[in-house]
Amino acid sequence: MLKRLLFISYLLLLCGCKQEKKETIVNKTNTRSTLIKYANGFSIQNQINGITIIRVLKPWANAKTTHTYALVPKELQASVSLNKNEYDAIISTPVENIVVTSTTHIPSLEELGVLNQLIGFPDTKYISSATTRKLIDAGEIKELGVNESINTEAVLALQPDLIFGFAINGGNSTYETIQRANIPVVYNGDWVEETPLGKAEWIKFFAPFFNKVQKANAIFNDIEASYLEAKKLAAGAKNQPTVLSGAMYNDVWYLPGGKSWAANFLKDANAQYLWNSTDENGSLSLSWESVLDAGQHAEYWIGPAQFSTYHEMQDASEHYMRFDAFKKRKVFTTANTKGETGGTLYYELAPQRPDLVLKDLIHILHPGLLPNYTPYFFKPLL
Repeated sequence: MLKRLLFISYLLLLCGCKQEKKETIVNKTNTRSTLIKYANGFSIQNQINGITIIRVLKPWANAKTTHTYALVPKELQASVSLNKNEYDAIISTPVENIVVTSTTHIPSLEELGVLNQLIGFPDTKYISSATTRKLIDAGEIKELGVNESINTEAVLALQPDLIFGFAINGGNSTYETIQRANIPVVYNGDWVEETPLGKAEWIKFFAPFFNKVQKANAIFNDIEASYLEAKKLAAGAKNQPTVLSGAMYNDVWYLPGGKSWAANFLKDANAQYLWNSTDENGSLSLSWESVLDAGQHAEYWIGPAQFSTYHEMQDASEHYMRFDAFKKRKVFTTANTKGETGGTLYYELAPQRPDLVLKDLIHILHPGLLPNYTPYFFKPLL
């Protein structure tokens, strides 16, 4: 079961599914929009009366509806009247007690300095952050079961101001139960974003709930500058090494599509990803024979799913031994960088820190460009 969960997490990180961005008519004399440079999944409008309107355009893959949330400062509650039918939730800000449902939400809370307001999380064992684990061990963050079937009794007992929800579709009956108890569920669709900086920009989504907009902008600007600097460095490399990725699950080889989040990293690292010409923005499902035909002589193997050792790979399938990157010990994985309770740090932190991911890849693929750099996520297979 754990192996299946790890592989699903790997596929979700590969995934980014296309959806046309819906047009929203805004009275520009009364609002100003927060600058969103890379993310396609949300928008923020700030009204002159102090209310902030957040629209989540892509809460999950292939979503057909937009979710709209009105954030009203507490000092305006008595003087503002909104039509509840126009919003999925009306939320008093700043929020004080929250529940989040994906480990990818944790780094934003830490960076914004609001981690102490997190009071519950499903499957806390997957959290890798040392700071967050201390709060869990101290009983400050309660265990809430499994994300797709959160313990509603535990949530109702906590009475959070809101839940930041993660969902792979719109059919979560648990969230509906929680909403009927007047606890708002705000969907976060960071995982649907296709670009590295697009995912990272979701820190701006969290900021208005805590009155941390300026801090979020500053944090993202630093990440953006670091990423673009690394990308420029990689562009000057003299060669483009060939790269293979993914692994088999139930005899099907899953690897990133050419327009996916993972493939965009390899592109920006100035590597020749062997499936970069495909149009898929999620994962490809291929036979091992077709992967061997294209990737047998690839120089590097980046991201062999959940595998952490060559022995594990060989035991899983002798087919892996036929690839040059396996023979020459040039396979690099994120599975060997774990938190205290076994959670994979990459799944949690990489979406928020794409600059570290890119530098890892540059160090591996172009050793002379960052000779003194110590990789953060990607390590050699053991």
